[in-house]
Amino acid sequence: MKINTTNLNLYYHKFQALKNVNMDVKRNLVTGIIGPSGCGKSTLLRVFNRMNELIEGVRTTGSVLIDNEDIHSPMYDVILLRKRVGMVFQRPNAFPLSIFDNIAYGPRVWNISDRKTLTEIVERSLAAVDLLDVLKDRLHDSALSLSAEKQQRLCIARLLAVEPEILLMDEPCSALDPIATGKIEELMLELKKRYTIVIVTHNMQQAARIADEVGFMLLGELVEFDTAKTVFTNPKDKRTADYISGRFG
Repeated sequence: MKINTTNLNLYYHKFQALKNVNMDVKRNLVTGIIGPSGCGKSTLLRVFNRMNELIEGVRTTGSVLIDNEDIHSPMYDVILLRKRVGMVFQRPNAFPLSIFDNIAYGPRVWNISDRKTLTEIVERSLAAVDLLDVLKDRLHDSALSLSAEKQQRLCIARLLAVEPEILLMDEPCSALDPIATGKIEELMLELKKRYTIVIVTHNMQQAARIADEVGFMLLGELVEFDTAKTVFTNPKDKRTADYISGRFG
């Protein structure tokens, strides 16, 4: 098990966004989180790297363990946590820098400055997202000159450059066309061989295509969590069945 939550609750001031969430995220799988807008999917995702704490008035109870370590322990290094647990957002957020400097940004933060080492990291990270052959002669071009799909791949490469263990993806294909979406999905299936991936998606077809396990959320509650096949073909909870069949959401 890579991530475990027990009786996880999260409040924005008095509003309870997560309600007694219990889930186990297995290593080297794609875990999909589905549910209607406002049900707590992205909030749950941000729990795993404690990004919710950047919002005023957030309070969390219960436990979140990564590799059996309590990430809310006063002794836990939050900066190290965000190195171990990287995040990809809905829209590509490439920095207004060169392709090379985008990927070298994280290693430089971690005090890697040797040019040869940085070049090796950049090339390895680009190769991991199948961009090295395409961009090896354009490393000094602006990252903003790339297509949306290539920018999203670049953002993933930027995460890989700091050697995370977990990749959080918050609707990473919502701004992409179907062809680009397919390429990012293929990439995720390849990356799960080395990383644990948790993806939030509104697209149930996407969850069915790429997720090994799926959690359905509703009004802050994790209603059901099982293999993707079970959730989509034989859900145990009527609310899950109603959502999947399009009766609401």
